[in-house]
Amino acid sequence: MNLQELITLATDGQIRELELLSLEGGFYIVRAQLHDKARTLLDSRGKAMHLHSATQLRDLLRDLPSSAPTMPCVLVQHVVHDELCGVRQGPIEPLRLPISLSLAW
Repeated sequence: MNLQELITLATDGQIRELELLSLEGGFYIVRAQLHDKARTLLDSRGKAMHLHSATQLRDLLRDLPSSAPTMPCVLVQHVVHDELCGVRQGPIEPLRLPISLSLAW
């Protein structure tokens, strides 16, 4: 999905949650959780769009109408320390921190 599709889906209230996935290498990708599937934000070449910060995501969404439904957003980060040390047993879930799309702090 491109940025315009993301804005349209958000405006129509079809996005259940927006995830900002932190990946190795210091960049993020955006994944929209719809009611029936997840879609990744793509750049003009059709590749996953790499972002450098939550602020960049806020800037991308500045064209989202103020009348659009509230869209929860979370920063998703896998805890590498837990994976490397192997101390915990069972599945290791990623860290999920709510972030604001309207406020920087």
